[in-house]
Amino acid sequence: MNAPTKADAFIPADLPEPTFEDLKHLPGMQPARIQMLRTIKFLQDPLGRSKEMVEDYGRVFRRQDFGGWGVSLVGPEANELVLFNKDKIFSSALGWNPVLENLFPHGLMLMDFDEHRIHRKALSVAFKEAPMKHYLGELNSGIARGIAGWSGAPEFKFYPAIKALTLDLAAASFLGVPWGPDAQKINTAFVDMVMASVAVVRKPLPLTQMRRGVKGREFMSSFFGKEIPGRRGKAGDDIFTQICNTTDDDGALLNDQAIIDHMNFLMMAAHDTTTSSISSIVHFLGAHPEWQDSIREQIHAVKAKTGGALTYETLGDLDVIELVMKESLRLIPPVPSMPRRALKDFVFMNHHIPAGSHVGINPMMTHRLADVWPDPERFDPLRFTPENSKGRHKYAWVPFGGGGHMCLGLHFAYMQVKSFFFHLLADNRIVHADSYRGEFAMFPIPKPKDGLPLRIERL
Repeated sequence: MNAPTKADAFIPADLPEPTFEDLKHLPGMQPARIQMLRTIKFLQDPLGRSKEMVEDYGRVFRRQDFGGWGVSLVGPEANELVLFNKDKIFSSALGWNPVLENLFPHGLMLMDFDEHRIHRKALSVAFKEAPMKHYLGELNSGIARGIAGWSGAPEFKFYPAIKALTLDLAAASFLGVPWGPDAQKINTAFVDMVMASVAVVRKPLPLTQMRRGVKGREFMSSFFGKEIPGRRGKAGDDIFTQICNTTDDDGALLNDQAIIDHMNFLMMAAHDTTTSSISSIVHFLGAHPEWQDSIREQIHAVKAKTGGALTYETLGDLDVIELVMKESLRLIPPVPSMPRRALKDFVFMNHHIPAGSHVGINPMMTHRLADVWPDPERFDPLRFTPENSKGRHKYAWVPFGGGGHMCLGLHFAYMQVKSFFFHLLADNRIVHADSYRGEFAMFPIPKPKDGLPLRIERL
């Protein structure tokens, strides 16, 4: 793994960049007079604009944004085609690179085919049962400690509070150390990196968001780089130490830069998407308190079974939390869109799409299609019971992706969410503040526009 990775044999060296003329046979947008204004308008209301485009053009359409011309595919069949990628038509690396290359280069999501398979296998050691049990212990103690002051406290904004807590939890599970004095710098670095991913100005010019994002990456790379030598050859239950000592099939260790790149990406993926997901769940639980009661019943049953603790073996007993989580992420998926690039020509729904096309699928819209999800705007966790899920397309719900690029930390995310609500709702209830507007900014990673003001009331 220490040798430079060659471009994958499946990726053509001379992949064309399709123009409007190459895509004009598709329904969709006409060229904008000012391309930047079109991007800004979309970012102001991504969900509304996506609905308009599907209504106007259908489920395959031509689009234009800061990356130029591309094609959007909407629906479960589109998700399956792109994510399962049976015929190796789509490159994840070339899809994400225009968005993330300056910020999270060589992360697992920015790899394809054999390179992706090799690195995914090496990293998977950190998500096996033994380390997962250790992480749960850290999560349980960290969450209980972190939310101790919330119960009965005055109204506060939940989003910044949970963002700080998930960062603290990542310190224990991912690094095995408390954050210490670098905590705020790390938090700022990750915020700057994520926001830069959708910045309209794509070069790191002075005073731009992209410049702040690139500086954030420099800080994080230095932070991880200084830690690596002390982790080599050492035992440790945290993800960082395990990745520092993982090997490939030939027994070779990851080099320092590969570890830095993976840790930057994994921390971003775990921290920001988990913060978004928990905020979405709290949003819906506050609006539908009857589901808090159902969750609490299962929590008390687990406590009676174990003597008060949440154990790895009893995670499966909290299936109501899982139903609520799935429905919350249906309506507010933590990754609202997923880009790819076509490596060869293909046909979908009778539309010919040329090689080189920037192709995007849209979980945010697929999760709201009325022919897949009856009464799609209604919050109903029972959609995900086994009997109600029967016959639904396997790729109708894709907040964690799918196929070979399915989120590596999927089970860690479920575990963290269950641990959080186990501790929060056992003796408390979530009550939205009267001032809460209930509006989410959907891109790049959803978050409540006003910080989600609420109270945690002790029962």
